[in-house]
Amino acid sequence: MAIAPKPYLKSVAFRDDVDVDFGAFPYSVPAVREMGVLEFHPDVTFLVGENGSGKSTLLEAIALLCGFGPEGGTRSVQFQSAETTSELFRHLRPTRSFRMPDDGYFLRAESFYNVASYMDEVGYLKGYGGKSLHSRSHGEAFITLLTTKFAGRGLYLLDEPEAALSPNRQLAALSAIHGLVQNESQFIIATHSPILLAYPNAKIMMLDDDGIREVAYEDTEHYLVTRDFLNNYPRRLEYLFGDDLPV
Repeated sequence: MAIAPKPYLKSVAFRDDVDVDFGAFPYSVPAVREMGVLEFHPDVTFLVGENGSGKSTLLEAIALLCGFGPEGGTRSVQFQSAETTSELFRHLRPTRSFRMPDDGYFLRAESFYNVASYMDEVGYLKGYGGKSLHSRSHGEAFITLLTTKFAGRGLYLLDEPEAALSPNRQLAALSAIHGLVQNESQFIIATHSPILLAYPNAKIMMLDDDGIREVAYEDTEHYLVTRDFLNNYPRRLEYLFGDDLPV
C-alpha cells in the first residue's frame, strides 16, 4: 500500500520549554491563549473568525515557523518592510510528517505588493509567467500564483486570498486549489470567503473568544449571514438604513 505524503504539517502547539506571558499580545488573544494542539487537515484547513480574532496572527506564526519570510513569498524571499512581526512563532512547536514538501508559498494579501516589487528588483520572474506581477491586476496576479507559481506537492499558506478576487475568480481559485490538492498539496487558509470555505471535506477552525473549535461549513457565520442577506436583501437593507433607505 502506498504511503500518503500528507499532511506535511500535522499540528502546532505551544512549546513546553518556554514561559509565555499570556497577558501580552498576541498571547492574550483568546484563540491564541486557548489554542491547545491545532491539528491540520491533510488537504485544506481554513482559519475563520471576526477581525481581530487572531487568524492572521496565527497564520503568520505558522508561516515563520515553517521558514517563510514575514511578508510572504517562497522560503527564499526573506525581507521585512516594517517591524510588525510578533514573537509567537518562537513559542510554538510543529509536528511534521516524515516527508517534506517539494514546494511552498506564503501569500499575504496585505503585503503582496511588496513581494511583487521584490521579485522585480531581483529579476526572478520565471515562476510568475515571465513578467512582472505589477503588470497584472491584483486579482490576475493572485490567480497567476495558483495556476503558474504553485507547482504541486507543496505546503501553501494563504492569508485572505479572496481580497483581490471577484466571485468568479474565487470559483477559479477553488478549482486551482483542488487541482493542487490532487497533486499532493496541503493548504492552510485564513479567509472570510463563503465561496472558498465551501471546499469539500475541508477542516474549518473557528477562532473566537472561547478559543478554537472545528465547525461545519453551514454553521459558519460567513455562510449564514451571506445566505440570509441574499435571500432577504430588501428587508435587510431596510433594517440597516431605516427611513434613510436610498430611492
